[in-house]
Amino acid sequence: MSSTTSNIVFDDMFAISDIDKEGKKFDRVSRLYAHSKNYDMDLTLDYNIELFSLQQNQSFALALATSLARGAPPTTTDGAEEEDKERDVWRPDGKGRRGLEEDYDYVMYGKVYKFDGGGTTEVVTAYASFGGLLMSLTGSFRHMTGIVLGDPIYILLRK
Repeated sequence: MSSTTSNIVFDDMFAISDIDKEGKKFDRVSRLYAHSKNYDMDLTLDYNIELFSLQQNQSFALALATSLARGAPPTTTDGAEEEDKERDVWRPDGKGRRGLEEDYDYVMYGKVYKFDGGGTTEVVTAYASFGGLLMSLTGSFRHMTGIVLGDPIYILLRK
């Protein structure tokens, strides 16, 4: 999953159990329901069907990352982070450095806006919004220690 040399805070394969089970609310957006293969997590996710088409029973890889930069942030000789070099990791004009987005088919940027603790259980739910497209990820807190309330986050999907 995550390591000290990666900006990826969660990574797993998911199998779609249902799409739009409560009916379709928007023309270009669907809501999928999926279960992870490795960490026993449940996912609900809104996504743009024109940009990324998925079908029921299909599997896909999902990663959550704090940055699109590959690996740990570089440091200068005095140990300070080189923030300027990381700022434009991804740019549509192709002039920036290539980042994690190169390995995925669909990427969204958003914010973790709610985190529900499980009370006496170890099950928690993290909620994020990607410009109004919502995600909830439910499972063991052990697999979500890198997901922080209020932090910006990238979601990366690949078939």
